Amino acid sequence: MKFDKKVMESGVVVAFTMVLAFTAVPAAGVSTEAGKDSRTVELAAETTERDLENVIATKIRRHNEIVASSVEEVQPEDSKQEKAVEKKENKSEEQKLNNGEEKQSEEPQSDNKEAEVKAEDQQPENKEEKQQTKDKQDKQSENKEAEGKAEEVSPWEDKLMPDVEEYLNVRTEASEDAEPAGKLPKGAAAEIVERGEEWTKISSGSVEGYVKNEFCVTGVEAETLANEVGTTYATATTGGVRVRETASAEEDVTILDVLEEGGKIKVDTEAEAIEGWVCVKVNDKTGYVSADYVDVELELGKAISVEEERAAIEAAEAERKAKEAAQAKQSQGSSTQQKAPAAASYDDVTLLGALIQCEAGSECYEGQVAVGAVVMNRVRAGYAGSISGVIYQSGQFTPASNGMLAGVLAGGVSGSCIQAAQEAINGVDNVGGATSFRSTSSGMPGLVIGNHVFF
Repeated sequence: MKFDKKVMESGVVVAFTMVLAFTAVPAAGVSTEAGKDSRTVELAAETTERDLENVIATKIRRHNEIVASSVEEVQPEDSKQEKAVEKKENKSEEQKLNNGEEKQSEEPQSDNKEAEVKAEDQQPENKEEKQQTKDKQDKQSENKEAEGKAEEVSPWEDKLMPDVEEYLNVRTEASEDAEPAGKLPKGAAAEIVERGEEWTKISSGSVEGYVKNEFCVTGVEAETLANEVGTTYATATTGGVRVRETASAEEDVTILDVLEEGGKIKVDTEAEAIEGWVCVKVNDKTGYVSADYVDVELELGKAISVEEERAAIEAAEAERKAKEAAQAKQSQGSSTQQKAPAAASYDDVTLLGALIQCEAGSECYEGQVAVGAVVMNRVRAGYAGSISGVIYQSGQFTPASNGMLAGVLAGGVSGSCIQAAQEAINGVDNVGGATSFRSTSSGMPGLVIGNHVFF
């Protein structure tokens, strides 16, 4: 029969407590009666109480020992029964597991082998996939790092420059057959509008079009090229900016120049940098301006459109002609002489006009008169006795010997050349008595009129 441990302990304790209570009552009565007699009796009673406490403590200790031994005797039996039940349950579970293992063992072993083979086959593939993924991630991180460095190093990521000797054609379309939109000269920069594999769309100045990538540089290369071919200027932000001989604000420093507001001066980029100062070029000297009063900027060229180029050519041609006219006028004013007219027939005037057309038909009128004056000075100097004798003299005027003169006579002489011939025959000498002329490209010294030098 199985007993509850806690019930047994509580029953034993209750029984023992009752025994102590009944035992203590008579003792307490004796002690009380003795206390009424005398002090000696009281001392004896105190001793008796202490003895009684010791007895009670001893009994309680024995009681605890008895209870403990009783529990030890009962507990093994209960444990044995519980262990038996647990053993029975464990045995049942083991049988179930064994039955399951037997069923599994009855299945073909080939499945396990196939699974092992598949796992072995998949392992290399998984390794390769992991390696490829890792390589791809590494490459992406490298590209990001490179892009970050490029952005930090160069502000030229969206700009380009032509890497050419003279200029790069800008086309209206991304094709070499497309019409030209303009030119991007050497030293000019452009903003990138749209990137392509072979062509890039750019914008520079008033021109927008396409340039071929193989003739351009971008990024760090463009920045390096810009510093090589560009010009850096310092622009005064206020009036009265002094250009000093040395980098010093002392009063006794020599002042080389004074810049007004907006005035520009070229920066000497090869000079050693001095804090607070900008080194500039003043003619053939080196000067310094305070960095507080100037803005320093690298200036580059811009693209020029077809219309702008045409207008520039026309302006240059007009300037050249104006310069030649001024030179001719100056020469004529200083060397023109009026000599005695010469006797000449209509044929002489026509022949001299034809020679003038051959030698100076595209020259200014003063140049045409000058050629006629050379012929007349030879007539007066005795080279030959007549205008035709001088013109056809051997080895003197090439058009007379190669048939060009005869062709002009047959086709007719221009009016300006006939007029120039008549003026020369009438005694006008604007070459100062010269009897020869050459092209200015010959380098001969003398009086220059148009493209000829007279001597």
